[in-house]
Amino acid sequence: MQHVILYTKETCTLCDEAELLLSLFMETHPFELEKRDIYTNDEWLAKFQLEIPVIEMNGKQLYGEGISYESIEKLFLKQ
Repeated sequence: MQHVILYTKETCTLCDEAELLLSLFMETHPFELEKRDIYTNDEWLAKFQLEIPVIEMNGKQLYGEGISYESIEKLFLKQ
């Protein structure tokens, strides 16, 4: 089973949308979703503060407004 990490923070509309888009793939591409609040880890905060949401799978990442149904689909199809 794939492991997907969603870097997020509280009160983040783009993060909510990214999570919703990911949920559309759960049935056809089963995966485990790990949500990481960037404010709980200084390294994540420094790395992703201006980039969230960030979706990471197998070392590949999608950032912010570049996250769409199509970009997530491509990420899953590359696996």
